[in-house]
Amino acid sequence: MKKNVVILASLLALTNLHAQEKNENNASDHYNKWSVELAGGVNKPQRPLTGGYYTTTPSPYTVDLGVRYMLNNKFGLKADFGYNSLTNEGSSKDFDSKYYRADFQGVANLGRIMNFETWTNTFGLLTHAGFGVGRLDNKDLKVKDYVGNFIAGLTGQIRLSNRVALTADISTILNAYQDHTFDGFSKTNSRAFSGLLFNGTVGLNIYLGKNEKHADWTVVSDNAAVAALENKVASLEEQIKKVPEKQVIVEKPINSTVVSEKDLMKEMINAKYYSVYFDFNKSTPIENSTAAIDVILTYLRKNPSASIDIIGYADQVGTSDYNDKLSNARANSVKTILEKAGIASSRLNVVAGGADTTIQKDSDEARRLARRVTFKVR
Repeated sequence: MKKNVVILASLLALTNLHAQEKNENNASDHYNKWSVELAGGVNKPQRPLTGGYYTTTPSPYTVDLGVRYMLNNKFGLKADFGYNSLTNEGSSKDFDSKYYRADFQGVANLGRIMNFETWTNTFGLLTHAGFGVGRLDNKDLKVKDYVGNFIAGLTGQIRLSNRVALTADISTILNAYQDHTFDGFSKTNSRAFSGLLFNGTVGLNIYLGKNEKHADWTVVSDNAAVAALENKVASLEEQIKKVPEKQVIVEKPINSTVVSEKDLMKEMINAKYYSVYFDFNKSTPIENSTAAIDVILTYLRKNPSASIDIIGYADQVGTSDYNDKLSNARANSVKTILEKAGIASSRLNVVAGGADTTIQKDSDEARRLARRVTFKVR
C-alpha cells in the first residue's frame, strides 16, 4: 500500500510525543502520596473570654500532628490532631485551660495549581480546610466543654530534601456549641460559631513511600488531548505496518519516486522528528527520550562520514543568559552520551539555541515541549 513520507514522519513524531504524554499522565505511579506532619508553636484565643482574663500574644504552646494523603499532585485529604495550652498572661487573673481537637480536612496544593515550578523547586504552598470536634478542659473548674469546629489555614513549605520539608502554618479555628469561655470561668450557652482561636506553628512534613518525590513537588501534565492522540497514533500504526521496511513511496500527481532509507532518515532528523526532552531546569534527558538518542547513534554508525549538530533549547522561563547556558548544558549532555557510545567528538557539534521563542511560554505543555535537544545532519 502506498504511504507517503509525511505520514511516516508524522507517526514517529506522534509516537514520541505520545510516549511522553503517557509518561506524564502515569506519573501518579511514580510519586509518593502519604506524609506525616509534625508541628509546634503558639496560639491566641480571641473569644470568648471572661472580662479580666486574657493570654499573651502569642501564647505558648500548640502541638499538631497530622497524616495526609494526596489524591493527585494538586488535591488531597488529611486527618490531624491538635493540642493547645491556654494560660493567663502575667497581669491577668489565673486560669489554666486545655483545648483538644481532631479534624478531617481537604488540602489543595497551591504550588502546583499556581505553577510555582516556573520559578522555584524549593518553595511550596498548601491550603487546608475542614471540620471536626474539640474539647475545652479546665480541671480546676471541672469544665469539660465539647464543641464542633471549622478550621482553615495556609501552610508554607521549604523543601529540604525529597523526604523532608520545613513548614510554617497559620490556621483559624471557629468553635460552635462552645458553652464556656476559654478561661472556663463563664458560660456562653452559644450554639453558633462563637469561639475563635488562632494557631501559628512551625514543623516538618515527612514524606513516606518508595518513590523519589512526593506529590507536593511533582509536576504532572494534564492534557485533555491525550486520548485523541492515542487513537490517532493507533490508527497510523495499523496503516504503517503495510509500508515496506527498506523503502517508502512518495506519492506525486503523475509518478512515484523511491526514496532511500538513508535519505529518509536524514530528512526526518533534520526536520526535528527525533528530539530529546528534559525536565524543568535539568540537563539530564528524561528516560523516555533515550529512543531518539538511539536513532541518532544508529544513523551515525551506519554513516561514518556524517557529522551532526546537537542543538539545545530551553523554555522561556528565566533570563536569556541562563537559558543560553542551560541549552548548552543539555546539548553537551547528549554529546557526552554519544561519545561514550563510541562516536568521535569531531563528528559532534554543540549548538546552544537558548530559549525556544517559537513555542508559547504561558502553557505548561508548550514549555515541556520547548525543553529539548534536536539534531541536524551535516
